[in-house]
Amino acid sequence: MDKYITPDVIEVKALDNYILEVTFATKEIKIFDMKNLINNIEFYKRLKNKDYFKKVKPHNETVTWENGEDVCPEDLYYNSIEIKKSNNKK
Repeated sequence: MDKYITPDVIEVKALDNYILEVTFATKEIKIFDMKNLINNIEFYKRLKNKDYFKKVKPHNETVTWENGEDVCPEDLYYNSIEIKKSNNKK
């Protein structure tokens, strides 16, 4: 994948401890840790509410929450850790 081009997110799951499990259109499944953003940036303060954090949705090449919080697509893709390739045929 070319640097600065990020694949679409096709699925996202909120896990414990403010971790996102993100499945990309490339079939990569990655883990993204939101704790640093939540604890250090005012924009993300609502995400400290675990019920609200779980309402994350995929949106094009990133993830979003209902009040407009999102993650820079490059950060989401390049600063996450791949855990496996998906067998998902979406």
